[in-house]
Amino acid sequence: MAKKAKPSVDKIVKKVNKEFEKASSQIESLITDALKQFDNLQHQVQDPVRKLLKEVDELREREMTRFNDEFERRMNEFHELQASLLDRLGIASKEAGKDAKKTADKVAGKASKAVKTATAAKPAAKKAPAKKPAAKKPAASKAAKPVDKSDLTRVKGVGPATAKKMKEAGITSIEQIANPSDADKQKLEAFKSIKGFSELSAEAKKVL
Repeated sequence: MAKKAKPSVDKIVKKVNKEFEKASSQIESLITDALKQFDNLQHQVQDPVRKLLKEVDELREREMTRFNDEFERRMNEFHELQASLLDRLGIASKEAGKDAKKTADKVAGKASKAVKTATAAKPAAKKAPAKKPAAKKPAASKAAKPVDKSDLTRVKGVGPATAKKMKEAGITSIEQIANPSDADKQKLEAFKSIKGFSELSAEAKKVL
């Protein structure tokens, strides 16, 4: 059986080069298509943005122009109003000054006349009548009424009910509260619950 003839090296190289060129062409075509698509996409994005920016600039210019025109118009109106007010105030101030001067002169004349009239009609001051010396009160009688020592209610802190109970207990005199004996002290112990019990003796002495 005859052996197959081996392909020559040149043919193999040519075949490889041909396949490489073909692959390169395909790759280059793909890259070119991708770049075209990218350019188209970029244009699709950039064109609306450019258009929008252009519209925004135009709108801003229109608004700025309108604002400037309105501002100038308002300023002109303000200056006209200011000038008109100044003219009116100038006239009014002159007239008010004249009226104020006339009024001030009238008031000053009336005040001067009133002062002269009051000075002429002022009567001489009368002397106040001398005060009579106050009558002396009669001296109090030295003989004071004797203290009712049996009235226990005269002692501060002792009411009618307490006084009754004290008398029932044997305390029948203010003297017994002011200077109590030992027996009186024991009797008074029954009333130590009343308010101001510790001051009863001192209060009784005040009465005496």
